[in-house]
Amino acid sequence: MTQAPSPPSSSPPSLPLILARELASNLSTPMFLLNQDGVLVYFNDAAELIIGKPFAEVGAVDAMEFSSIFRLCQLDGTPISRGYSPTGIAFLQRRPSHQVLVATGLDGVRRTVQATAYPLFGAGDELHGVVTVFWEGAPDDEAA
Repeated sequence: MTQAPSPPSSSPPSLPLILARELASNLSTPMFLLNQDGVLVYFNDAAELIIGKPFAEVGAVDAMEFSSIFRLCQLDGTPISRGYSPTGIAFLQRRPSHQVLVATGLDGVRRTVQATAYPLFGAGDELHGVVTVFWEGAPDDEAA
C-alpha cells in the first residue's frame, strides 16, 4: 500500500487523529480528516466516490488546495468559502456544524451533499483536528 506524502509544514499526527483515521478507514460513510494545522490528511474509500480520486492519488493537501479539488456552493449555486463550510466552521470556530451543500469533485459531477463536521479536542481543549462526515442527497423535507 502506497502512503501519500504529507506536506512539510504538517505537524506529526496526534493519537486522537490516528484513532479517527482508523475509524474512518473502517467505515462505508464518506469521511475526511484535517489535522491541527488545517491540512487534509486523509479521506476514506467511501469519500473517493464523491471526491473523484483515491486519497493515494490526491495525498495530504492544505485547505486552499483542497478547495480546488472539492468545490462547494450553496444550493442556489452561490460559492461558499472554506471558512463558512462545516469543516471551516469546526476548524476556525471550534464547534460542530452541519449544512446541505452542492459539491463538485474531480470528476466534475455536481452532487447535493449533507456534511457534518466536528472538532477533535484533547486534554485542555487542545485541537487535534476536524472530522467531516458527509453523504450524498438532500434531507427528506428538501428532496421534494
